[in-house]
Amino acid sequence: MKNKLFTCLLLGASFLAQAQSNKIDFTEYTLDNGLHVILQPDKSTPIVAVSVMYHVGSKNEQSNRTGFAHFFEHLMFEGSDNIKRGEYVNLVQTAGGTLNANTTQDRTYYYEVLPSNQLALGLWLESERMRSAKIDEAGVETQRNVIKEEKKERIDNQPYGTIQEKTFANAFSEHPYRWVPIGSAQYIDQASLSEFVDFYKTFYVPNNATLSIAGDIDITQAKELIQKYFAVIPKGTKEIPRPTVKEQPKTQEVREIVFDNVQLPAVVQAYHIPEQTNPDYYAITMLTNLLTGGESARLNKALIDQQQKAVYVGSFPMQLEDPGLFLAFAVANAGVNIDEVERSMDAEIDRVKKEQISEVEFQKLRNQIENTFVQNNFTVAGRAEQLATYHLFYNNTNLINTELQNFLKVTKGDLARVANQYFTRENRVVLHYIPKVNN
Repeated sequence: MKNKLFTCLLLGASFLAQAQSNKIDFTEYTLDNGLHVILQPDKSTPIVAVSVMYHVGSKNEQSNRTGFAHFFEHLMFEGSDNIKRGEYVNLVQTAGGTLNANTTQDRTYYYEVLPSNQLALGLWLESERMRSAKIDEAGVETQRNVIKEEKKERIDNQPYGTIQEKTFANAFSEHPYRWVPIGSAQYIDQASLSEFVDFYKTFYVPNNATLSIAGDIDITQAKELIQKYFAVIPKGTKEIPRPTVKEQPKTQEVREIVFDNVQLPAVVQAYHIPEQTNPDYYAITMLTNLLTGGESARLNKALIDQQQKAVYVGSFPMQLEDPGLFLAFAVANAGVNIDEVERSMDAEIDRVKKEQISEVEFQKLRNQIENTFVQNNFTVAGRAEQLATYHLFYNNTNLINTELQNFLKVTKGDLARVANQYFTRENRVVLHYIPKVNN
């Protein structure tokens, strides 16, 4: 036992030393039009990540027009005044690069990873998207069909695909988190072209965006190119709406049985937790690793290995700007009653509340967190996104160098405290996914 503890402590010290020695230097400033710029030079490889994070997600939508932010994630690849329809992807791939985008409840993120001699191309493409994205009937109709097919493929026809949708709908009755980014195809169909144009002019503006660049760049040259492509884009003139509604604390467990096209039953437990900037979020993240962070984690070991009640378990906290959810779930083994699975999950969570974890287990958690932190910042694409996230949601870009210390401040007592505070039955939603009987 002493040798095992010593090894854990040694690994922890090693990761911490590595993180401290690899300080990430960056430059940040704001253009007159409100665009915030972050530049992170890294000469180790001849590539560059160019990214733009817009402070708009599904929570900025109207309840009768859900899915707009995710729709725009697709629509803004249609082209611009100077980029023909369908050329956006080809320009990046022909230059030897890759690109993608994603949307959450809180933000929309676009990025390209290119050879460093193509920095100007990446900046021009993103400035075109911001300045004059093509929003016309042809593009809107094309993406309407794309979104419908995506929803069918990824959610409606996917086993357990509606978990997030149904969980959030049950957990929230007031806050716009009650719908998820995919939204409703019905509302996308009902929306007029003028509504899409208005959404674009409201949210996809310099003063609602962060331009984050990491990789093989020269700071002076990068600033000149940014000035050339972005400084000329006018600041948005519309007020950017931010939801102010607060979900009332829950006092009673919410349960739903979902009959789905699945082979095996599953149980989902979703607990209300604070926003990502709350200090308790660090302890909640560590509890994720304690419960399902690897084969020897508590839920994996108890439900899969020892009791053989489940074939798969998982957990994760939704990283959200406003108070959100911590999800834990398990897919039952063949022939196992779903109530037995739920009782076993509850037993493991109750253990966290009542029993202080061992020093060996605690050091393992710290090592996992440190390893994840290092890995997230290992690539230029990872750093570009992390820098933008820290600025946008924490107003502290330098968290990329200091946030690990916040995790390391978490004590064993904190883990028990947050488990007792948030992982309560009256504070949760429980879904039982049951195989649908086909007549």
